[in-house]
Amino acid sequence: MIRSGIEPKIAFDPMHTPQPGISPPLPEENVPVTIIGAGPYGLSLAAHLRESGTKFRIFGSPMKSWLANMPRGMCLKSTGYSSTLYDPKRAFTIGHYCAERKIPYADIGLPVKVETFCQYAMAFKDRFVPDVHEARLTELSVAGDEFRLRFDDGTHIKSRHVIVGVGLEKFRRMPAELTGCPTAFVSHSGEHTDLRRFRDAVVAVIGAGSSAIDMSTLIHEAGGKPVLVARKQQIEFGIEESLERPLWDRVFRPMSGIGPGWTNYICANYPGVFRQLPDGVRQRTVNTFLGPSGGWFMKERSKAVSRLLGHRIEAADARQGKVHLTLVSDSGDKQILVADHVIAATGYKMDVERLDFLSSDILQRLKVVASTPRLSGDFESSIPGLFFIGPISAMSLGPVMRFAAGAGFTAARLSKLLAKRTASQA
Repeated sequence: MIRSGIEPKIAFDPMHTPQPGISPPLPEENVPVTIIGAGPYGLSLAAHLRESGTKFRIFGSPMKSWLANMPRGMCLKSTGYSSTLYDPKRAFTIGHYCAERKIPYADIGLPVKVETFCQYAMAFKDRFVPDVHEARLTELSVAGDEFRLRFDDGTHIKSRHVIVGVGLEKFRRMPAELTGCPTAFVSHSGEHTDLRRFRDAVVAVIGAGSSAIDMSTLIHEAGGKPVLVARKQQIEFGIEESLERPLWDRVFRPMSGIGPGWTNYICANYPGVFRQLPDGVRQRTVNTFLGPSGGWFMKERSKAVSRLLGHRIEAADARQGKVHLTLVSDSGDKQILVADHVIAATGYKMDVERLDFLSSDILQRLKVVASTPRLSGDFESSIPGLFFIGPISAMSLGPVMRFAAGAGFTAARLSKLLAKRTASQA
């Protein structure tokens, strides 16, 4: 029998890094549905399953990627109304949360602070998914028509349906030129929350997207000396949008959860249509969709940051407490940039083989597209009962899955399928 699993609540610190394994271990049991990951996708799906009466368990450290890997002071690039989690009745959006607590909010035109989003998500968890089991999956294997799962706190379970939604942490992309430097001198942008450690330090930030722009600007505001290094000749920024738009603009550029425009609108609202496109079209769309750019609200703030545009890294060498970067310009000129630290704000590369908890048998049986699981319109992989949600599903279901906005479609679609399957298997 599936127990409620409700665990004692702890005081919430929005910048506290959740510690794995704080929940008491569970005896081995059979669970109809198991969710791995407690970010926006996992929590939204869990809220839908609970409403439908489907028995499930959810494992993970709630909002860990956001709480432990996002810098303080950052704002979300997505609009307010799409920076939310999803319960079936839309009874508790981020707009409701901000209204309850008198936090300034607007559907469009007012950036959402990452601290506000994390606090809201934890409140959503407490309201709809209070029984998250904080343990890390160490092994997932196939056992007949079931799956066996082992966790780092000793929990062992069997499950007919497993949903993997682990976020971005395992998929950090690091330039090859930097991999030989000690980690004391080189890091990824997804490893930092408190940037005050870089006060008075020269920090080379590599990249031209929102992470690079945010990171370099916040380091400057924390008293550091950042230098933004990018291959691109120009840094791009989004356009400030307004709810009050002329009719012609609304017709030719309909608003969606991932921005205005017909391509954005179709990707955001019809992932099933995107799924029917040829592999090559889907891959090109995902790889080029909404290219590197900063949020419109960062354009003025970022002007104080030094920039070296049109440059690439040729080599990196750590010596005498510094990192010496050899940079090559588009014209072929070389220069040395000496920094105290280098941060690679170079994004993420989805690759299912980086999920080290998957057994070799699962990896061999999975059909893939561009190193990610090939998924059905219901997020099911080529192994029946094994589902993947969140950013790793983007190559199959579209670029909206890289944003919180994709959690709404995912939760509604998958919860209906799981409710139907578990009812027929009962």
